[in-house]
Amino acid sequence: MGSTDPVVVVAHWQTTETELGTVLAHVAALRPQALAEPGCLGYQAFQSVDDPTHLLLVEHYRDAAALDEHLASRHYQELAVERVRPLLTDRQVELLQPRKAT
Repeated sequence: MGSTDPVVVVAHWQTTETELGTVLAHVAALRPQALAEPGCLGYQAFQSVDDPTHLLLVEHYRDAAALDEHLASRHYQELAVERVRPLLTDRQVELLQPRKAT
């Protein structure tokens, strides 16, 4: 992954019906803080129609350094790492980059 290339994060989060409201509240709190970061170009959260306890987050960052700054931020550490992750039953994260024309 080139350090100056844009990075897209696709995160699949699975939680329980019991914890869903809490996880959604934390995502709602995290989103505006992430979007306020200079390197965050987009942050969307989706909820599955078929399985409401499955969430999909799609985040766009200017480059790898901007993603690193996000991951090290206080709001990410407090909300995503400390509060959300313990409530998840599964978590899968993919890092993607736009395909360059050949």
